[in-house]
Amino acid sequence: MGTNYDVVIVGGGPAGMMAAASAAAHGASVQLLEKNDQLGRKMLITGGGRCNLTNRADVAEMVANIPGNGKFVYSSLHRFSGQDLRNFFKRLGLATKVEDHGRVFPISDKAQDVVNALTKHLHQLGVRISLGTGVTSLMVENNHCRGVMVGETVIRAKAVVLATGGVSYPRTGSTGEGHKMAERVGHHVTKLFPAAVAITCTDPWIVQREVQGLSLANVNITVFNSRDKRLATETGDIIFTHWGLSGPGALRVGRAVALERQREPDAPIRGALDLFPTRSSEELARELGKLAQAAPKKSVKNLLIMLVPERLVKVLLELAGMPPETPGGPLNKTQLAKLADLLKALPVHIKGTRPIEEATVTGGGVNIKEIDPRTMGSKLIRGLFFAGEILDVDAHTGGFNMQVAFSTGYVAGEAAALFVKETLD
Repeated sequence: MGTNYDVVIVGGGPAGMMAAASAAAHGASVQLLEKNDQLGRKMLITGGGRCNLTNRADVAEMVANIPGNGKFVYSSLHRFSGQDLRNFFKRLGLATKVEDHGRVFPISDKAQDVVNALTKHLHQLGVRISLGTGVTSLMVENNHCRGVMVGETVIRAKAVVLATGGVSYPRTGSTGEGHKMAERVGHHVTKLFPAAVAITCTDPWIVQREVQGLSLANVNITVFNSRDKRLATETGDIIFTHWGLSGPGALRVGRAVALERQREPDAPIRGALDLFPTRSSEELARELGKLAQAAPKKSVKNLLIMLVPERLVKVLLELAGMPPETPGGPLNKTQLAKLADLLKALPVHIKGTRPIEEATVTGGGVNIKEIDPRTMGSKLIRGLFFAGEILDVDAHTGGFNMQVAFSTGYVAGEAAALFVKETLD
């Protein structure tokens, strides 16, 4: 293993790989250190193994989808946008495609192809890659980061980029060492929490009944705290599980639930599922009334099956206090309105979220007040840069977190290389 480089990158995920590529492309000699036996371990499982690289959204929309300090990465997203990323991969021979909600995937639908393209590119740029190499600490001399320690081995560098990820999916190597290293040299790490995380519920009909595995498309999900204050509303698909709600819609509000649990560990949180976001309660009541008039002897159960999955019908009728075989014809306006209101605001009782280890993204991280948003450079230690999920930045699912990783990685690598050129030893 070499012991003297311009730039050392710690972490071989999307942020670290892009930082290495960017630094090398800007003339620096680069060593990339990864503690796993392969690069891009977490990338391989993103997007169901298809790798949701980025999103077609423009920069303003990207920032709107980054609830955790989105404005901080505005400069990075401008410097290296989603379109820049797609062009970058196109030059590497990896074509991409756009799917629903602007999500971008490799045309092959294989995350491994993304990792392979980046790895090949790093080799072509002359980046030295060391796998199975866990960094134990940063080496700081006279307020300048001069390298890293790997056990007793010193690897000297003129600049270091920390891109070690968060603490979600620890089996992929994201176990929080980077946060500890940053803290030991004077940086502060904000409280970590699960972002983009599934929700746990206490409703018997969810945890004990046959709705498990049922998925609903394009549902509005809203969560409220104990004072009935709306915490978040998001739209997306949801999946009922044996512990609660999963799927993109649930993951998007999971962040708000996690933060509320930090504030009030035991206070009740309630949710409401709007199964028909584009239609009003009055419209649904009218439709139910027309269906009932057209077939007055048909049971209310069979009427509702025309609108929602059968497994959910039993739940709706139980909550409405109506026997399934009640004929639809005699239903009055109050009863129809009650059913319509349930379709617009199906109540769920939220316990909390799945643990941070199961979250798609880690919320919290190295305090952004201590980092220059234009360079991703530390304001406290010269020659130290940050990129990716180690930062206190988190986004919704849909390719936004990956773009943050690639953008901050690109900027950090470029800035580290320029720092080396400007530094006279």
